[in-house]
Amino acid sequence: MSASFASALNAARDAAAAQHYPQGALYVVATPIGNLADITLRALHVLQLADAIACEDTRHTQALLRAYGIDKTSAQLLAVHQHNEAEAALAVVQRLQQGQRIAYVSDAGTPGVSDPGARLVAAVQAAGLRTLPLPGASSITTALSVAGAVAHSTENGGFLFAGFLPVKHAERANAVQQLASEPRCVVLLEAPHRIGELAQALSVLGDRPVTLARELTKQFEEITTQRARDLTAWLEGSPQRSRGEFVVLLHPTAPTTDDSDSLRVLRLLLQELPLKTAVRLAAEVTGASRNSLYDTALAWKRGAPESGGE
Repeated sequence: MSASFASALNAARDAAAAQHYPQGALYVVATPIGNLADITLRALHVLQLADAIACEDTRHTQALLRAYGIDKTSAQLLAVHQHNEAEAALAVVQRLQQGQRIAYVSDAGTPGVSDPGARLVAAVQAAGLRTLPLPGASSITTALSVAGAVAHSTENGGFLFAGFLPVKHAERANAVQQLASEPRCVVLLEAPHRIGELAQALSVLGDRPVTLARELTKQFEEITTQRARDLTAWLEGSPQRSRGEFVVLLHPTAPTTDDSDSLRVLRLLLQELPLKTAVRLAAEVTGASRNSLYDTALAWKRGAPESGGE
Protein backbone atom coordinates (compact mmCIF):
# COMPACT_ATOMS: atom_id res chain seq x y z
CA MET A 1 0.00 0.00 0.00
CA SER A 2 1.25 3.48 -0.84
CA ALA A 3 2.26 5.13 2.41
CA SER A 4 1.00 8.54 1.29
CA PHE A 5 -2.57 7.30 0.74
CA ALA A 6 -2.80 4.60 3.42
CA SER A 7 -4.65 6.90 5.80
CA ALA A 8 -6.93 8.03 2.95
CA LEU A 9 -7.97 4.43 2.24
CA ASN A 10 -8.75 3.92 5.91
CA ALA A 11 -10.71 7.16 5.98
CA ALA A 12 -12.59 6.07 2.85
CA ARG A 13 -13.68 2.87 4.56
CA ASP A 14 -14.77 4.73 7.67
CA ALA A 15 -16.64 7.43 5.75
CA ALA A 16 -18.20 5.45 2.93
CA ALA A 17 -18.45 1.77 3.89
CA ALA A 18 -21.76 2.20 5.73
CA GLN A 19 -23.52 3.33 2.56
CA HIS A 20 -25.37 0.89 0.32
CA TYR A 21 -23.58 -0.19 -2.85
CA PRO A 22 -25.97 -2.36 -4.87
CA GLN A 23 -24.70 -5.26 -6.91
CA GLY A 24 -25.26 -5.37 -10.65
CA ALA A 25 -24.64 -1.63 -10.94
CA LEU A 26 -22.22 0.54 -12.90
CA TYR A 27 -20.42 3.17 -10.81
CA VAL A 28 -19.25 6.12 -12.91
CA VAL A 29 -16.25 7.46 -11.00
CA ALA A 30 -14.54 10.82 -11.47
CA THR A 31 -10.76 10.72 -11.05
CA PRO A 32 -8.18 13.51 -10.63
CA ILE A 33 -7.22 15.65 -13.61
CA GLY A 34 -3.67 16.05 -12.32
CA ASN A 35 -3.27 16.20 -8.57
CA LEU A 36 -3.72 12.72 -7.10
CA ALA A 37 -5.03 14.20 -3.85
CA ASP A 38 -8.19 15.35 -5.67
CA ILE A 39 -9.79 11.90 -5.33
CA THR A 40 -12.91 11.57 -3.17
CA LEU A 41 -13.18 9.17 -0.25
CA ARG A 42 -16.21 7.50 -1.84
CA ALA A 43 -14.31 7.01 -5.09
CA LEU A 44 -11.48 5.29 -3.22
CA HIS A 45 -13.95 3.01 -1.47
CA VAL A 46 -15.78 2.05 -4.66
CA LEU A 47 -12.55 1.40 -6.54
CA GLN A 48 -11.58 -1.03 -3.77
CA LEU A 49 -15.05 -2.60 -3.66
CA ALA A 50 -15.57 -3.06 -7.41
CA ASP A 51 -15.38 -6.56 -8.86
CA ALA A 52 -13.97 -5.02 -12.04
CA ILE A 53 -12.98 -1.60 -13.32
CA ALA A 54 -13.81 -0.55 -16.88
CA CYS A 55 -11.37 2.11 -18.02
CA GLU A 56 -10.25 4.18 -20.95
CA ASP A 57 -6.64 2.94 -20.70
CA THR A 58 -5.89 -0.12 -18.55
CA ARG A 59 -2.20 0.76 -18.11
CA HIS A 60 -3.00 4.30 -17.00
CA THR A 61 -5.67 3.12 -14.58
CA GLN A 62 -3.45 0.38 -13.15
CA ALA A 63 -0.80 3.00 -12.38
CA LEU A 64 -3.44 5.23 -10.78
CA LEU A 65 -4.73 2.39 -8.59
CA ARG A 66 -1.23 1.45 -7.47
CA ALA A 67 -0.55 5.06 -6.51
CA TYR A 68 -3.46 4.78 -4.09
CA GLY A 69 -2.42 1.34 -2.86
CA ILE A 70 -5.36 -0.44 -4.49
CA ASP A 71 -4.59 -3.88 -5.89
CA LYS A 72 -6.49 -5.12 -8.94
CA THR A 73 -5.38 -7.89 -11.28
CA SER A 74 -5.09 -7.26 -15.00
CA ALA A 75 -8.14 -9.52 -15.46
CA GLN A 76 -10.18 -7.07 -13.36
CA LEU A 77 -9.40 -4.16 -15.71
CA LEU A 78 -11.62 -3.91 -18.77
CA ALA A 79 -10.65 -1.68 -21.69
CA VAL A 80 -13.59 0.55 -22.68
CA HIS A 81 -12.49 3.46 -24.89
CA GLN A 82 -13.78 5.51 -27.80
CA HIS A 83 -12.76 2.91 -30.38
CA ASN A 84 -14.48 -0.10 -28.79
CA GLU A 85 -17.05 1.42 -26.45
CA ALA A 86 -20.14 0.03 -28.17
CA GLU A 87 -18.81 -3.54 -28.26
CA ALA A 88 -17.13 -3.44 -24.85
CA ALA A 89 -20.35 -2.18 -23.29
CA LEU A 90 -21.97 -5.55 -24.04
CA ALA A 91 -19.34 -7.36 -21.98
CA VAL A 92 -19.86 -4.92 -19.12
CA VAL A 93 -23.64 -5.47 -19.26
CA GLN A 94 -23.13 -9.24 -19.07
CA ARG A 95 -20.99 -8.88 -15.94
CA LEU A 96 -23.55 -6.57 -14.36
CA GLN A 97 -26.31 -9.09 -15.09
CA GLN A 98 -24.23 -11.62 -13.14
CA GLY A 99 -24.41 -9.28 -10.13
CA GLN A 100 -20.95 -7.72 -10.32
CA ARG A 101 -20.22 -4.18 -9.22
CA ILE A 102 -18.26 -2.41 -11.97
CA ALA A 103 -16.65 1.01 -11.76
CA TYR A 104 -15.94 3.04 -14.88
CA VAL A 105 -13.15 5.62 -15.02
CA SER A 106 -11.71 7.67 -17.86
CA ASP A 107 -8.04 8.68 -17.91
CA ALA A 108 -8.82 11.85 -15.93
CA GLY A 109 -11.83 13.83 -14.81
CA THR A 110 -15.50 12.94 -15.10
CA PRO A 111 -16.39 10.25 -17.67
CA GLY A 112 -19.01 10.83 -20.32
CA VAL A 113 -18.51 14.58 -20.70
CA SER A 114 -15.69 14.91 -23.21
CA ASP A 115 -14.19 11.51 -22.39
CA PRO A 116 -15.71 8.12 -23.26
CA GLY A 117 -18.47 6.75 -21.06
CA ALA A 118 -21.74 8.02 -22.52
CA ARG A 119 -22.29 4.97 -24.77
CA LEU A 120 -21.47 2.62 -21.92
CA VAL A 121 -23.94 4.35 -19.60
CA ALA A 122 -26.64 4.32 -22.29
CA ALA A 123 -26.13 0.58 -22.91
CA VAL A 124 -26.32 -0.22 -19.20
CA GLN A 125 -29.49 1.81 -18.77
CA ALA A 126 -31.04 0.26 -21.89
CA ALA A 127 -30.49 -3.15 -20.29
CA GLY A 128 -32.51 -2.01 -17.29
CA LEU A 129 -29.50 -1.83 -14.98
CA ARG A 130 -28.48 0.91 -12.59
CA THR A 131 -25.82 3.58 -13.12
CA LEU A 132 -24.57 5.50 -10.09
CA PRO A 133 -22.51 8.72 -10.39
CA LEU A 134 -19.59 9.48 -8.09
CA PRO A 135 -18.84 13.18 -8.63
CA GLY A 136 -15.39 14.66 -8.46
CA ALA A 137 -12.75 16.41 -10.51
CA SER A 138 -13.64 18.02 -13.85
CA SER A 139 -11.42 20.31 -15.90
CA ILE A 140 -14.51 22.19 -17.08
CA THR A 141 -15.85 23.23 -13.69
CA THR A 142 -12.32 23.70 -12.35
CA ALA A 143 -11.57 26.32 -15.01
CA LEU A 144 -14.98 27.97 -14.72
CA SER A 145 -14.58 28.42 -10.98
CA VAL A 146 -11.58 30.73 -11.36
CA ALA A 147 -12.33 32.47 -14.66
CA GLY A 148 -14.99 34.85 -13.37
CA ALA A 149 -16.81 34.32 -16.65
CA VAL A 150 -20.21 33.04 -15.53
CA ALA A 151 -22.65 35.26 -13.66
CA HIS A 152 -26.13 33.78 -13.38
CA SER A 153 -27.62 37.11 -12.29
CA THR A 154 -27.01 38.67 -15.71
CA GLU A 155 -28.87 38.25 -18.98
CA ASN A 156 -25.89 36.39 -20.48
CA GLY A 157 -25.55 33.99 -17.55
CA GLY A 158 -24.82 30.28 -17.77
CA PHE A 159 -22.38 28.67 -20.17
CA LEU A 160 -22.20 26.52 -23.29
CA PHE A 161 -19.86 23.53 -23.37
CA ALA A 162 -18.59 23.10 -26.94
CA GLY A 163 -15.63 20.80 -26.26
CA PHE A 164 -13.05 20.27 -29.00
CA LEU A 165 -13.58 22.26 -32.20
CA PRO A 166 -12.99 20.59 -35.60
CA VAL A 167 -9.37 19.94 -36.55
CA LYS A 168 -9.63 21.08 -40.19
CA HIS A 169 -8.96 24.79 -40.70
CA ALA A 170 -12.12 25.68 -42.63
CA GLU A 171 -14.41 23.73 -40.31
CA ARG A 172 -12.79 25.26 -37.23
CA ALA A 173 -13.15 28.77 -38.65
CA ASN A 174 -16.81 28.12 -39.36
CA ALA A 175 -17.34 26.85 -35.81
CA VAL A 176 -15.72 29.99 -34.38
CA GLN A 177 -17.98 32.18 -36.49
CA GLN A 178 -21.01 30.39 -35.10
CA LEU A 179 -19.75 30.75 -31.53
CA ALA A 180 -19.12 34.46 -32.06
CA SER A 181 -22.86 35.08 -31.85
CA GLU A 182 -23.24 33.06 -28.64
CA PRO A 183 -23.69 35.61 -25.82
CA ARG A 184 -22.99 33.19 -22.97
CA CYS A 185 -19.63 31.91 -21.77
CA VAL A 186 -18.35 29.18 -24.12
CA VAL A 187 -16.12 26.38 -22.82
CA LEU A 188 -13.67 24.75 -25.23
CA LEU A 189 -11.02 22.06 -24.81
CA GLU A 190 -7.79 21.84 -26.78
CA ALA A 191 -4.63 19.75 -26.99
CA PRO A 192 -1.18 21.37 -26.73
CA HIS A 193 -0.21 20.67 -30.35
CA ARG A 194 -3.31 22.50 -31.62
CA ILE A 195 -3.62 25.39 -29.15
CA GLY A 196 -1.73 27.74 -31.48
CA GLU A 197 -4.13 27.04 -34.34
CA LEU A 198 -7.12 27.57 -32.05
CA ALA A 199 -5.69 30.89 -30.84
CA GLN A 200 -5.33 32.10 -34.42
CA ALA A 201 -8.91 31.06 -35.20
CA LEU A 202 -10.23 32.88 -32.13
CA SER A 203 -8.41 36.11 -33.05
CA VAL A 204 -11.43 37.15 -35.15
CA LEU A 205 -13.29 37.71 -31.86
CA GLY A 206 -11.17 40.83 -31.31
CA ASP A 207 -11.46 42.26 -27.80
CA ARG A 208 -13.64 39.48 -26.38
CA PRO A 209 -11.94 38.23 -23.19
CA VAL A 210 -10.69 34.65 -23.31
CA THR A 211 -9.36 32.66 -20.37
CA LEU A 212 -6.72 30.01 -21.04
CA ALA A 213 -6.28 27.42 -18.28
CA ARG A 214 -3.55 24.84 -18.75
CA GLU A 215 -2.08 22.07 -16.60
CA LEU A 216 -4.92 22.51 -14.10
CA THR A 217 -4.13 21.22 -10.58
CA LYS A 218 -0.58 20.31 -11.68
CA GLN A 219 2.78 21.82 -10.71
CA PHE A 220 2.94 24.19 -13.69
CA GLU A 221 -0.70 25.25 -13.65
CA GLU A 222 -1.28 28.55 -15.41
CA ILE A 223 -4.46 30.58 -15.85
CA THR A 224 -4.59 33.82 -17.80
CA THR A 225 -7.24 36.02 -19.38
CA GLN A 226 -6.36 37.81 -22.61
CA ARG A 227 -8.18 39.54 -25.42
CA ALA A 228 -8.92 37.10 -28.22
CA ARG A 229 -6.70 38.99 -30.66
CA ASP A 230 -3.78 38.80 -28.19
CA LEU A 231 -3.86 35.03 -27.57
CA THR A 232 -1.28 34.13 -30.21
CA ALA A 233 1.21 36.71 -28.96
CA TRP A 234 0.77 35.51 -25.38
CA LEU A 235 1.37 31.87 -26.34
CA GLU A 236 4.46 32.81 -28.32
CA GLY A 237 5.84 34.68 -25.31
CA SER A 238 7.21 31.43 -23.84
CA PRO A 239 7.51 27.84 -25.14
CA GLN A 240 6.16 26.65 -21.78
CA ARG A 241 2.81 28.33 -22.44
CA SER A 242 1.85 25.87 -25.18
CA ARG A 243 2.39 22.77 -23.05
CA GLY A 244 -0.30 20.78 -21.29
CA GLU A 245 -3.99 20.25 -21.87
CA PHE A 246 -6.08 23.42 -22.21
CA VAL A 247 -9.50 24.59 -21.15
CA VAL A 248 -10.42 27.73 -23.10
CA LEU A 249 -13.27 29.97 -21.99
CA LEU A 250 -14.80 32.66 -24.18
CA HIS A 251 -16.27 35.22 -21.79
CA PRO A 252 -19.89 36.36 -22.26
CA THR A 253 -20.50 39.17 -24.68
CA ALA A 254 -21.47 42.56 -23.31
CA PRO A 255 -25.18 43.41 -23.37
CA THR A 256 -26.19 45.35 -26.46
CA THR A 257 -28.85 47.53 -24.88
CA ASP A 258 -28.96 51.28 -25.35
CA ASP A 259 -28.13 52.72 -21.93
CA SER A 260 -29.78 56.05 -22.63
CA ASP A 261 -33.10 54.36 -23.51
CA SER A 262 -33.04 52.04 -20.50
CA LEU A 263 -32.24 54.90 -18.12
CA ARG A 264 -34.97 57.06 -19.65
CA VAL A 265 -37.50 54.29 -19.08
CA LEU A 266 -36.22 53.75 -15.55
CA ARG A 267 -36.52 57.45 -14.73
CA LEU A 268 -40.15 57.54 -15.92
CA LEU A 269 -41.12 54.41 -14.02
CA LEU A 270 -39.52 55.66 -10.80
CA GLN A 271 -41.84 58.65 -10.87
CA GLU A 272 -44.85 56.35 -10.49
CA LEU A 273 -43.64 53.07 -8.95
CA PRO A 274 -41.53 51.73 -6.04
CA LEU A 275 -37.86 51.26 -6.81
CA LYS A 276 -37.79 47.48 -7.12
CA THR A 277 -40.92 47.40 -9.28
CA ALA A 278 -39.59 50.15 -11.54
CA VAL A 279 -36.25 48.35 -11.95
CA ARG A 280 -37.94 45.04 -12.77
CA LEU A 281 -40.21 46.56 -15.38
CA ALA A 282 -37.42 48.65 -16.92
CA ALA A 283 -35.28 45.53 -17.28
CA GLU A 284 -38.13 43.58 -18.88
CA VAL A 285 -38.98 46.38 -21.31
CA THR A 286 -35.45 47.32 -22.40
CA GLY A 287 -33.49 44.11 -21.87
CA ALA A 288 -30.94 45.95 -19.73
CA SER A 289 -29.28 44.34 -16.73
CA ARG A 290 -31.57 44.41 -13.70
CA ASN A 291 -28.55 44.64 -11.37
CA SER A 292 -27.14 47.61 -13.30
CA LEU A 293 -30.49 49.41 -13.29
CA TYR A 294 -30.93 48.74 -9.59
CA ASP A 295 -27.51 50.21 -8.80
CA THR A 296 -28.30 53.27 -10.89
CA ALA A 297 -31.66 53.74 -9.20
CA LEU A 298 -30.05 53.52 -5.76
CA ALA A 299 -27.47 56.10 -6.79
CA TRP A 300 -30.24 58.43 -7.91
CA LYS A 301 -32.06 57.94 -4.61
CA ARG A 302 -28.87 58.81 -2.71
CA GLY A 303 -28.39 61.90 -4.82
CA ALA A 304 -25.18 60.56 -6.41
CA PRO A 305 -24.13 61.85 -9.87
CA GLU A 306 -25.94 60.05 -12.65
CA SER A 307 -23.85 57.95 -15.02
CA GLY A 308 -24.71 57.34 -18.63
CA GLY A 309 -27.91 59.42 -18.49
CA GLU A 310 -29.48 61.54 -21.13
